[in-house]
Amino acid sequence: MSFEEEWASSKAAAAAQPVSMRLNRVPNDGPPAPAGPGNDNDLTSNAGRKKTAANDIETDFEPNSKKAGAWADEATATAVKAFEGWSTAAGLKKAEENWGKSVTALLARLSGEKSALRGTTSLFLNQDLGVGNDFNPLIKPSGLYQISPPAHP
Repeated sequence: MSFEEEWASSKAAAAAQPVSMRLNRVPNDGPPAPAGPGNDNDLTSNAGRKKTAANDIETDFEPNSKKAGAWADEATATAVKAFEGWSTAAGLKKAEENWGKSVTALLARLSGEKSALRGTTSLFLNQDLGVGNDFNPLIKPSGLYQISPPAHP
C-alpha cells in the first residue's frame, strides 16, 4: 500500500467518526462520574499514584542511574588509559567530564521530581482548604433551607 493510499484510508476512517466537544467531560450516555480521589478526570489528583511514582524514582530510577553513570565512568577511564598519549584520550576525558555533569544533573532532577511528587498532595489539600475558607464569608444561608413554623389561626 502506498503512502497516499494509506493516508486516504486514515482520513476516511477519521471522517467517519462522530465529532463532538464537551469541555466539562460529562459523558453523553449517563450521569457524570463523581470527581474526587482516584477518578481519572483531568483536574483530579491521585495521591496513591504520586506516592507510587516517587517510590519508583527512589527505588529504581535513582539507583540504576547511579550504577549506569559509574559503569560508564569506569569504561571511559579504561579507554582513556588505553589511548594515553593520543588526542583520543583527551577527547574521551572531556566526554567523561560532560557525562559526569549529565549524570549529576539527572540525579538532581530525579530527586527534585521525587520531592515534588511527595509534597504535591499536601499542597493540593492546603490550596483547596484555603480557597474554601476564602469563600466562607460569601456564603449566606438560603431561605430555601430554612423551615418556618406553621402559621397559627
